[in-house]
Amino acid sequence: MRKFEKLVEVGPVGLTAWAEKELETYARQVIRHDTLPADDADLVRRIGDADALLTRTLPVIGADVLSAAPRLKYVGMCCSLYSKESANVDIGYAETHGITVTGIRDYGDHGVTEYVIYQLVRILHGYDYPRWKALPLEITGLKVGFVGMGASGTMTAQALQMLGAEIHYFARSVKPEREAEGMRFQPLDELLAWCDVVVTCLNKNVVLLHEKQFEALGEGKIMCNTSIGPASDMDALKRWIDNPRNIFCSDTKGGIGPIADMVMGRENVICPDASAGMTSQAYDLLGRKVLDNIRNFLGQE
Repeated sequence: MRKFEKLVEVGPVGLTAWAEKELETYARQVIRHDTLPADDADLVRRIGDADALLTRTLPVIGADVLSAAPRLKYVGMCCSLYSKESANVDIGYAETHGITVTGIRDYGDHGVTEYVIYQLVRILHGYDYPRWKALPLEITGLKVGFVGMGASGTMTAQALQMLGAEIHYFARSVKPEREAEGMRFQPLDELLAWCDVVVTCLNKNVVLLHEKQFEALGEGKIMCNTSIGPASDMDALKRWIDNPRNIFCSDTKGGIGPIADMVMGRENVICPDASAGMTSQAYDLLGRKVLDNIRNFLGQE
């Protein structure tokens, strides 16, 4: 297996110590930067004559930067890669100029599932939070609607179903595997009207909940956003949150969106601003997947 001549971490990439050590077996030289570049010119200087680089969700690596790196052959994204459009790397340019871009997926799902269960239990029972209803409630019989049924949505739905929740979902298509498990597809607005709790599990930059959807959702509901970013139109979400009968949960401010500073601190907005998915186990899995991508690329070369 050949090695890269020079691999540059253009900013913090989240690899653990063991993964950083193993990384050195795949490149003759590894240069690390633990801060983000000040601008594109700084980023171009960092890349220099490297034939490989690693990055996370920042910085943005556009066509101008890639075109200034003539030796670059490989970009490893140490973060989720859902689509070309949502990536911080200009994959379209890379594909037409002989640069391979890889990303990873499904490395922080367990923590997300635990976060949703944790919040629901404390809200339903009133543990260190004002109880949702007059009497404590179990998850048993709770009507939970999922918007998005990818890896984390599936895992969370299965866990809640095991605890007795009734699960319906909306996705781009009916999922036969989920239907076989007793989950039911519903059109989005019907799902929102039906559920007690809605869990949004959408890809980055996918916004499906607008004013019409919040009207269908109504009041007295619980919403838990586990998407990487906002899943809702900001004005519509703000109006929904303004009703104190509604409860909104997100692990990070980024999951709330630009209105975060306006609504954080309200009793009906629960946000610890700590990524539920990025646990010790998740960082370990992230490292393994990033290194697998590098090995695959070098082996194919």
